[in-house]
Order: sequence, then C-alpha cells, then structure tokens
Amino acid sequence: MKTSDKILDYIKLKKQVSPKELVDYLEISQRAVFKQLKKLFESSELLKIGRPPKVFYTLPQKKVVLSKPNIPTELSDFIAENFYYISPLGEEKIGVSGFDYWCQRQNLPIEKTAVEYMTTLKRYHNHKKEGLIHALSKMETTFPSIYLEDLIYLDFYAIERFGKTKLGQQLLLAKQSQSRPFIRALINEIRGKLEKIIKDFKIDCIGFIPPTVKREIQIMDELKKELHFNLPLLKITKIKTPIIVPQKTLNKLNDRIENAKRTIIVEDRRKYKSILLIDDAVGSGATLQETSKQIKENKNCKTLIGLSITGSFKGFEVISEV
Repeated sequence: MKTSDKILDYIKLKKQVSPKELVDYLEISQRAVFKQLKKLFESSELLKIGRPPKVFYTLPQKKVVLSKPNIPTELSDFIAENFYYISPLGEEKIGVSGFDYWCQRQNLPIEKTAVEYMTTLKRYHNHKKEGLIHALSKMETTFPSIYLEDLIYLDFYAIERFGKTKLGQQLLLAKQSQSRPFIRALINEIRGKLEKIIKDFKIDCIGFIPPTVKREIQIMDELKKELHFNLPLLKITKIKTPIIVPQKTLNKLNDRIENAKRTIIVEDRRKYKSILLIDDAVGSGATLQETSKQIKENKNCKTLIGLSITGSFKGFEVISEV
C-alpha cells in the first residue's frame, strides 16, 4: 500500500491527527511525512487545521453541490445584501450561494426558505429608523433609573430561526478569530453609521466600554484606535480583580450589575456637551448602565448616548458568546 493511502486510512480511522503521530505510526522520517501531507493537502484530499506548532490534518467534508435556485431578482438582491454565514470549517458563506449552502445543511428548500428569510428579516428591520434601532425602552423595562438619553443598536445580534445577523456574525468572527483583517472588515462596516450618529447628536467626546475577557487582540482597543474620529476619549478603566469574572459568564442580572460596579471606573472629570458611549454587544445592559451612571454622577456631560454594535431582541437577554 502506498504511503499516501496509509495516511488517508489512518486519518479516516482517527478523524484528525498531528504530523508527529503519523511519523510514529508510519515509522518514517518527518521529512517524508511532510512531503506526503503537502501533496495530499494541495490535491484537496486533506484539510489542515491550526497553525504551527499545533497543526492537525483531517479529511474534508463531503462537498455541498450548490443548486441553481429560481429566485426573483429583488429577493436575490436582498439575500446578497444581508446574508452572511460562517461554516463549521470557518469559511465565509455570503449571498445567494451562501444561503444555498446553509439551506442544504439544514435540509431546507431554498426557494421557499428564501421568501421566509426576507419576510422574517424585514419584520426585524421594521424596528429600525433610518437604519438604526433605538432601544432605550429595553433599558427602561430592566432598570428603575436610566442615565442614557438614547440607546442605539446598529443591528440585532440574532433573529429567530435564522440565527445571527450579518453584523452579529461579523462581530463574533472579529472577536473570536483574533484576526485584524476581520476586525478591519467590521470597522469598515460600521464606520459610516458612527459618523452619522456623531454628526446628528453633535458628539464631542467618545467613551469605549473596556473589554472584560482577556484576549491577545482586544476588539475594543482596535475600535478605539480606528473610530475615535479625532475626538477626545473618555477615560474608563477596567479594574483587575484577583480572579477575573467576565460578564458573559454571569447569568443573573444582579450579578452582572454587581460585577460592573466593582470593576468599571470612570476616572475622567472633564466636561462635555454630548458623549457617545460605545459597547460591542449589549446583553443584560448592566455594564452600560453602571458606566453611564458614573458618567452622569461625575457630570461629564449633559447628553449621553449609548451605542452597541449589536444588541439582543428580547428584553436584554444575556449574550454569552461574545
């Protein structure tokens, strides 16, 4: 049996293997194994997962053969503008072809599902005014006192049945991938809307909610670098505790409020007319609530606008993924 066939059979049995495991199994040199892996990868007979020094090889999934759906132009254009999906292998699937791929994975008829997708998403779009979602009422039903003059979502994080919105997917991908190109793509997606909000509300200072989850690349830091619009930045600090408890790990609202009170400090004492307070995703709203309370108690501004890239639709349910 050829060495390449032995490799394929072994990976079929083990599901995924490292080069070292193959060296031990085949009892040949590392160089010979890498030569075979290179050929199999280039011929698309193997998939490579990870980055050096931790790399694994697995067999590719059966390819999804895309259909040629009979979708009207208006519907096709709507899907092209709004649909965005990340496959289990981390591949971007967009537009009609991406929607076809998603439907096949869900065993759904594409033509019928496309109509249902547009109908469902338009129902959510009805909550938008000039492309923005004004969500202050969600805070008002959660907290007895509100310190924001307005709360704006750029989009909902997810919708019923179809899952994460395009912006929700982009946000999750930017945070979890730790990839600056994906973060830049997200920034480019939202830049125009932020410029309009700053102009409409006459914003003269921007505050960014500090990240609560330790990551090598912090998306809020990247947003701060790219989206300060030459405006002063409000100094907001995340206090380090002996044991870091990220907000997303807390399921109860009271726990999230307590966590925010103990760990978020607005040190700034400067005065402004209007401040834009930016968060990446609003779940319970506890961190935004506590930060806005401190800003108002410090008398940093008269008008305080909260902005979240995405927010939950029902109540301010906890978003645990991001």
